[in-house]
Amino acid sequence: MNNKFDALKDYYSGDHDQNEENSTQKDGEKEKVERDKSQGSSKRKAVIPGPAEHPLQYNYTFWYSRRTPSHPTSSQSYEQNIKQIITFASVEQFWRFYSHMVCPGDLTGHSDFHLFKEGIKPMWEDDANKNGGKWIIQLWKGLASPCWENLILAMLGEQFMVGEEICGAVVFVRFQEFYIWNKTASDQATTARIRDTLQQVLNLPPNTIMEYKTHTDSIKMPGRLGPQRLLFQTLWKLQLNVP
Repeated sequence: MNNKFDALKDYYSGDHDQNEENSTQKDGEKEKVERDKSQGSSKRKAVIPGPAEHPLQYNYTFWYSRRTPSHPTSSQSYEQNIKQIITFASVEQFWRFYSHMVCPGDLTGHSDFHLFKEGIKPMWEDDANKNGGKWIIQLWKGLASPCWENLILAMLGEQFMVGEEICGAVVFVRFQEFYIWNKTASDQATTARIRDTLQQVLNLPPNTIMEYKTHTDSIKMPGRLGPQRLLFQTLWKLQLNVP
Protein backbone atom coordinates (compact mmCIF):
# COMPACT_ATOMS: atom_id res chain seq x y z
CA MET A 1 0.00 0.00 0.00
CA ASN A 2 1.67 3.23 -1.18
CA ASN A 3 -0.14 5.94 0.75
CA LYS A 4 -3.26 7.00 2.61
CA PHE A 5 -5.06 7.55 -0.70
CA ASP A 6 -4.68 3.82 -1.43
CA ALA A 7 -5.70 3.01 2.14
CA LEU A 8 -8.92 4.96 1.79
CA LYS A 9 -9.81 3.18 -1.45
CA ASP A 10 -8.84 -0.26 -0.15
CA TYR A 11 -10.97 0.22 2.93
CA TYR A 12 -14.01 0.98 0.79
CA SER A 13 -13.34 -2.01 -1.50
CA GLY A 14 -13.53 -4.37 1.49
CA ASP A 15 -9.86 -4.82 2.45
CA HIS A 16 -10.51 -4.41 6.18
CA ASP A 17 -11.77 -6.21 9.26
CA GLN A 18 -15.04 -4.71 10.47
CA ASN A 19 -16.86 -7.26 12.62
CA GLU A 20 -15.90 -7.04 16.28
CA GLU A 21 -14.10 -3.70 15.99
CA ASN A 22 -17.11 -1.94 14.46
CA SER A 23 -19.46 -3.47 17.02
CA THR A 24 -17.27 -2.26 19.87
CA GLN A 25 -16.99 1.20 18.32
CA LYS A 26 -20.76 1.50 17.82
CA ASP A 27 -21.40 0.45 21.42
CA GLY A 28 -18.90 3.04 22.60
CA GLU A 29 -20.51 5.75 20.49
CA LYS A 30 -23.96 4.82 21.83
CA GLU A 31 -22.74 4.99 25.42
CA LYS A 32 -21.13 8.37 24.74
CA VAL A 33 -24.35 9.79 23.29
CA GLU A 34 -26.37 8.54 26.27
CA ARG A 35 -23.81 9.94 28.70
CA ASP A 36 -23.87 13.35 27.01
CA LYS A 37 -27.67 13.40 27.10
CA SER A 38 -27.78 12.49 30.77
CA GLN A 39 -25.30 15.24 31.62
CA GLY A 40 -27.17 17.76 29.51
CA SER A 41 -23.91 18.67 27.82
CA SER A 42 -24.16 21.32 25.12
CA LYS A 43 -20.44 21.43 24.34
CA ARG A 44 -19.13 19.77 21.19
CA LYS A 45 -16.89 16.83 22.07
CA ALA A 46 -13.44 16.41 20.54
CA VAL A 47 -13.46 13.90 17.69
CA ILE A 48 -10.65 11.33 17.89
CA PRO A 49 -9.94 8.03 16.11
CA GLY A 50 -11.41 4.97 17.76
CA PRO A 51 -9.38 1.97 18.95
CA ALA A 52 -7.46 0.31 16.08
CA GLU A 53 -8.76 2.90 13.58
CA HIS A 54 -6.55 4.56 10.96
CA PRO A 55 -6.17 8.27 11.84
CA LEU A 56 -6.19 10.96 9.18
CA GLN A 57 -3.53 13.66 9.27
CA TYR A 58 -6.24 16.26 9.94
CA ASN A 59 -9.81 16.07 11.21
CA TYR A 60 -12.39 17.09 8.59
CA THR A 61 -15.95 18.37 8.71
CA PHE A 62 -18.73 17.89 6.15
CA TRP A 63 -21.03 20.88 5.59
CA TYR A 64 -24.23 21.24 3.56
CA SER A 65 -25.77 24.40 2.13
CA ARG A 66 -28.89 25.17 0.15
CA ARG A 67 -29.41 28.53 -1.53
CA THR A 68 -32.68 30.24 -2.42
CA PRO A 69 -32.38 31.41 -6.05
CA SER A 70 -34.82 34.30 -5.66
CA HIS A 71 -32.90 35.84 -2.75
CA PRO A 72 -29.47 37.47 -3.16
CA THR A 73 -26.86 35.85 -0.95
CA SER A 74 -25.10 38.03 1.60
CA SER A 75 -22.31 36.88 3.89
CA GLN A 76 -24.74 36.76 6.81
CA SER A 77 -27.45 34.78 4.99
CA TYR A 78 -24.85 32.37 3.61
CA GLU A 79 -23.56 31.61 7.10
CA GLN A 80 -27.13 30.98 8.25
CA ASN A 81 -27.81 28.59 5.37
CA ILE A 82 -24.70 26.46 5.78
CA LYS A 83 -25.07 23.53 8.17
CA GLN A 84 -22.38 21.44 9.80
CA ILE A 85 -23.11 17.72 9.32
CA ILE A 86 -20.34 15.67 10.92
CA THR A 87 -16.66 15.74 11.87
CA PHE A 88 -14.44 12.68 11.52
CA ALA A 89 -10.86 11.81 12.43
CA SER A 90 -10.18 8.41 10.84
CA VAL A 91 -10.62 6.43 7.64
CA GLU A 92 -13.25 4.26 9.29
CA GLN A 93 -15.27 7.20 10.60
CA PHE A 94 -15.23 8.76 7.13
CA TRP A 95 -16.53 5.64 5.36
CA ARG A 96 -19.20 4.98 7.98
CA PHE A 97 -20.75 8.33 7.14
CA TYR A 98 -19.87 8.67 3.46
CA SER A 99 -21.30 5.27 2.49
CA HIS A 100 -24.76 6.56 3.52
CA MET A 101 -24.33 10.06 2.11
CA VAL A 102 -26.39 11.33 -0.83
CA CYS A 103 -24.31 11.58 -4.00
CA PRO A 104 -23.81 15.07 -5.46
CA GLY A 105 -25.49 13.92 -8.66
CA ASP A 106 -28.69 13.26 -6.68
CA LEU A 107 -28.83 16.69 -5.03
CA THR A 108 -31.15 19.45 -6.23
CA GLY A 109 -29.68 22.28 -8.26
CA HIS A 110 -29.18 24.78 -5.45
CA SER A 111 -27.55 22.47 -2.90
CA ASP A 112 -23.83 22.13 -2.22
CA PHE A 113 -21.52 19.89 -0.20
CA HIS A 114 -18.39 21.20 1.50
CA LEU A 115 -15.56 19.22 3.11
CA PHE A 116 -13.15 21.36 5.14
CA LYS A 117 -10.53 20.82 7.79
CA GLU A 118 -12.01 20.97 11.26
CA GLY A 119 -12.08 24.52 12.55
CA ILE A 120 -12.24 26.14 9.10
CA LYS A 121 -15.62 27.39 7.93
CA PRO A 122 -16.31 27.22 4.18
CA MET A 123 -16.50 31.01 4.00
CA TRP A 124 -14.20 33.55 2.36
CA GLU A 125 -14.07 35.58 5.58
CA ASP A 126 -12.67 32.76 7.73
CA ASP A 127 -9.15 33.55 8.98
CA ALA A 128 -7.74 30.48 7.23
CA ASN A 129 -9.33 31.49 3.91
CA LYS A 130 -9.17 35.29 3.73
CA ASN A 131 -5.74 35.41 2.02
CA GLY A 132 -6.41 32.39 -0.15
CA GLY A 133 -8.23 31.39 -3.27
CA LYS A 134 -9.70 28.43 -5.08
CA TRP A 135 -9.29 26.36 -8.19
CA ILE A 136 -12.57 26.02 -10.06
CA ILE A 137 -13.11 22.92 -12.21
CA GLN A 138 -16.10 22.65 -14.51
CA LEU A 139 -17.13 19.17 -15.62
CA TRP A 140 -19.60 17.57 -17.98
CA LYS A 141 -22.97 16.70 -16.50
CA GLY A 142 -23.05 13.28 -14.85
CA LEU A 143 -19.46 13.33 -13.62
CA ALA A 144 -20.15 15.10 -10.33
CA SER A 145 -20.38 12.04 -8.08
CA PRO A 146 -17.29 10.04 -9.18
CA CYS A 147 -15.10 13.15 -9.47
CA TRP A 148 -16.21 14.44 -6.06
CA GLU A 149 -15.28 11.13 -4.48
CA ASN A 150 -11.85 11.09 -6.13
CA LEU A 151 -11.26 14.69 -5.10
CA ILE A 152 -12.05 14.22 -1.42
CA LEU A 153 -10.13 10.93 -1.25
CA ALA A 154 -7.09 12.71 -2.66
CA MET A 155 -7.52 15.46 -0.09
CA LEU A 156 -7.95 13.08 2.86
CA GLY A 157 -5.03 10.97 1.60
CA GLU A 158 -2.71 14.03 1.44
CA GLN A 159 -2.10 13.61 -2.29
CA PHE A 160 -1.61 17.34 -2.91
CA MET A 161 1.67 17.42 -0.96
CA VAL A 162 1.37 21.10 -0.02
CA GLY A 163 1.41 20.84 3.76
CA GLU A 164 -1.29 22.86 5.49
CA GLU A 165 -2.19 24.86 2.37
CA ILE A 166 -5.35 22.91 1.52
CA CYS A 167 -8.40 24.24 3.39
CA GLY A 168 -11.20 22.23 1.83
CA ALA A 169 -13.29 21.35 -1.20
CA VAL A 170 -16.77 22.23 -2.48
CA VAL A 171 -19.08 20.66 -5.04
CA PHE A 172 -21.35 23.26 -6.66
CA VAL A 173 -24.12 21.04 -7.99
CA ARG A 174 -26.06 23.47 -10.16
CA PHE A 175 -23.14 24.26 -12.47
CA GLN A 176 -21.29 20.93 -12.11
CA GLU A 177 -18.29 22.69 -10.58
CA PHE A 178 -15.74 21.75 -7.94
CA TYR A 179 -13.66 24.11 -5.86
CA ILE A 180 -10.47 23.30 -3.99
CA TRP A 181 -9.59 26.07 -1.52
CA ASN A 182 -6.06 26.93 -0.36
CA LYS A 183 -4.70 29.39 2.20
CA THR A 184 -2.25 31.50 0.18
CA ALA A 185 -3.34 32.81 -3.20
CA SER A 186 -0.01 34.59 -3.76
CA ASP A 187 2.00 31.35 -3.55
CA GLN A 188 2.05 30.49 -7.24
CA ALA A 189 4.26 27.41 -6.87
CA THR A 190 1.80 25.85 -4.42
CA THR A 191 -1.16 26.86 -6.56
CA ALA A 192 0.45 25.24 -9.59
CA ARG A 193 1.11 22.03 -7.65
CA ILE A 194 -2.54 21.88 -6.58
CA ARG A 195 -3.62 22.34 -10.21
CA ASP A 196 -1.30 19.58 -11.43
CA THR A 197 -2.51 17.18 -8.73
CA LEU A 198 -6.14 17.91 -9.61
CA GLN A 199 -5.45 17.03 -13.23
CA GLN A 200 -3.86 13.73 -12.18
CA VAL A 201 -6.29 12.49 -9.52
CA LEU A 202 -9.38 13.46 -11.53
CA ASN A 203 -7.89 12.35 -14.86
CA LEU A 204 -9.22 15.54 -16.42
CA PRO A 205 -9.60 15.68 -20.21
CA PRO A 206 -7.67 18.42 -22.07
CA ASN A 207 -10.80 20.51 -22.67
CA THR A 208 -11.70 20.75 -18.96
CA ILE A 209 -12.25 24.35 -17.84
CA MET A 210 -9.97 25.26 -14.91
CA GLU A 211 -9.74 28.71 -13.38
CA TYR A 212 -8.10 30.16 -10.28
CA LYS A 213 -9.90 32.90 -8.37
CA THR A 214 -8.74 34.66 -5.20
CA HIS A 215 -11.23 35.04 -2.37
CA THR A 216 -10.58 38.79 -2.45
CA ASP A 217 -11.93 38.85 -6.00
CA SER A 218 -14.83 36.63 -4.97
CA ILE A 219 -15.82 39.17 -2.31
CA LYS A 220 -15.54 42.05 -4.79
CA MET A 221 -17.31 40.19 -7.58
CA PRO A 222 -19.62 37.54 -6.05
CA GLY A 223 -21.22 35.01 -8.32
CA ARG A 224 -20.14 33.67 -11.67
CA LEU A 225 -17.92 35.79 -13.88
CA GLY A 226 -19.56 35.10 -17.23
CA PRO A 227 -17.40 36.37 -20.14
CA GLN A 228 -14.65 37.48 -17.73
CA ARG A 229 -13.92 33.84 -16.84
CA LEU A 230 -11.88 33.29 -20.00
CA LEU A 231 -9.82 36.45 -19.46
CA PHE A 232 -9.09 35.54 -15.83
CA GLN A 233 -8.19 31.98 -16.82
CA THR A 234 -5.83 33.22 -19.55
CA LEU A 235 -4.06 35.61 -17.16
CA TRP A 236 -3.45 32.82 -14.66
CA LYS A 237 -2.18 30.50 -17.40
CA LEU A 238 0.38 33.14 -18.34
CA GLN A 239 1.45 33.67 -14.72
CA LEU A 240 1.77 29.94 -14.03
CA ASN A 241 3.45 29.19 -17.39
CA VAL A 242 0.66 26.85 -18.47
CA PRO A 243 0.73 26.09 -22.22
